[in-house]
Amino acid sequence: MTNLLPEMAEIWQQTLNWQPTVQQQAQFQRLYELILEGNRQLNLTRITDPQEFWEKHLWDSLRGIAPQGQFISSLQEARSVIDIGTGAGFPGVPVTITAPNCKITLMDSTRKKITFIEKILSEIALTNAKTLVGRAEEIGQQPQHRQAYDIALIRAVGTASVCAEYALPLLKKSGLAIIYRGNWTEEETTVLQNTVNQLGGMIELIEKFTTPLSDSIRHCLYVRKVANTPANFPRAIGVPSQKPL
Repeated sequence: MTNLLPEMAEIWQQTLNWQPTVQQQAQFQRLYELILEGNRQLNLTRITDPQEFWEKHLWDSLRGIAPQGQFISSLQEARSVIDIGTGAGFPGVPVTITAPNCKITLMDSTRKKITFIEKILSEIALTNAKTLVGRAEEIGQQPQHRQAYDIALIRAVGTASVCAEYALPLLKKSGLAIIYRGNWTEEETTVLQNTVNQLGGMIELIEKFTTPLSDSIRHCLYVRKVANTPANFPRAIGVPSQKPL
C-alpha cells in the first residue's frame, strides 16, 4: 500500500494563491515515496506521515518563496537559485518542481545526500536542477559561484547570522536571501541587522505565519543584497558558526 499525500488544493489556493498541476502533484507524490525509501539507508527526515510531510516539507518549502502569500514574481523568469545545505532536498526540490523556468543548484556538503538528490532528480525528471557538493564557506569564495545567484534559500542550517554569511556572498547585487526559521525574536532581529550590514545586505521583510494543519509558528527572513560583500566573507570553514558576526 502506497502512502498517499493529501492534495490540499484548497489550502494551497488560500495560502499561496496557487495549486499544483496534476503533474506537479504526481512529482510531489513520487518525491515522498523516494524519501521514504531513501530514509532506510540515509536517515533523511523524521517526518514520514503523509499529512506532516505535506505540511512541514512541501507547504513550508513553498511558503518561503511566497512572502505574504504570493509567489515571488521573478520565479516565473529564468532566474538562478541556490539551496544551501539542501539535505534531503528541502526547500530546493519542491521549489524546482514549482518553478520549472528557474535554474536551481542543490548544494550540500554530504556526498551521500547529493547522490540521493541526483537519484530524485532523474526519477522525477527534473531537468532544471543540478547538484553541488561543498561547504558554503568554500563555495562562496569560488569565482564561478560568488555573486552568481538571484535567490539563495537556506533552511535548518545554523543561526540566522551564519545563514546570512553563507548566502550573501553567493548572491548577485539586488539578489534575495530567504532564511527559513521556526521561532524568532526582536533580539535576533537586532543581531541579524548588524550581521547583514557587514555583508552588504539589508533586511527587507520578516514574516511570521502559522502552518495550515498544526498551527505551528514559522518565520521567514528576506534579506536583500544591496552592496558587494567584502572579500573576506564567507570566512574559513567552521569560523562563521564558531564566531558569528
